[in-house]
Amino acid sequence: MRALSTAATGMQAQQLNVEVISNNIANMNTTGFKRQRAEFQDLLYMNVERMGVTSSDGGTIVPTGVQVGTGVKAGSVYRITEQGNVTQTENDYDLAIQGEGYFVIQNPDGTQSYTRAGNFSVSPDGQLVTEDGFVVSPGIAIPEEAVDVAISAVGMVQVRIAGEVEYQELGQIDLARFINPAGLDAIGDNLFLETPSSGPANIAPPGAVGFGTVLQGFLETSNVNAVNEISALIVAQRAYEMNSKVITTADEMLGVTSQLR
Repeated sequence: MRALSTAATGMQAQQLNVEVISNNIANMNTTGFKRQRAEFQDLLYMNVERMGVTSSDGGTIVPTGVQVGTGVKAGSVYRITEQGNVTQTENDYDLAIQGEGYFVIQNPDGTQSYTRAGNFSVSPDGQLVTEDGFVVSPGIAIPEEAVDVAISAVGMVQVRIAGEVEYQELGQIDLARFINPAGLDAIGDNLFLETPSSGPANIAPPGAVGFGTVLQGFLETSNVNAVNEISALIVAQRAYEMNSKVITTADEMLGVTSQLR
């Protein structure tokens, strides 16, 4: 009975759906997190009788035929990159991107990664770094004697030295854009890597055409909506239960068949 294997694929699909939803809920308070959505596709169909074939010598054609589906499969897990809310932290080194773009991070191995999480700090040598100590491109060093740090909407970093009135410019923070940000490879720690699917990084200062601006003293929160996720979780649970009921019913039907005499 094909219903057994068909319903099994349905249970596997809803299991994946629940796993994606659970990851979204688990990261509700993760800075810059972008929620994901599982998408599914139907499997191949068994053609018991093909549509469009000739059904008589008079040239009549079968209008619909008989096709029996074999189940469902995961098509993709799509990352939704819509803007999250921004919350004020009053920390000079916390930065939020308003609009398109990712902060460019210099990895220890010399490669680059990208992030929306702007909860930065200062390293012992004064450089602006992530929570793991990775340098924020292009590698701006804050002098030890600085008493105030100002980062403009276009990413210009300025500091005021003790005893001085004027601010000094240290450099400008870079942002990166991708033609398909959903194609970035998430590697954990709020970091993404460029892939052939995402396209190459287009790097420019904040505020350039198509790029967002930077907001100092704020952080972008997760774009997970708790109500929507719980609703989706309930729907996935019900779908899983219905597929399991199909398997139970098919098993009972097979039991009846085996008892025929």
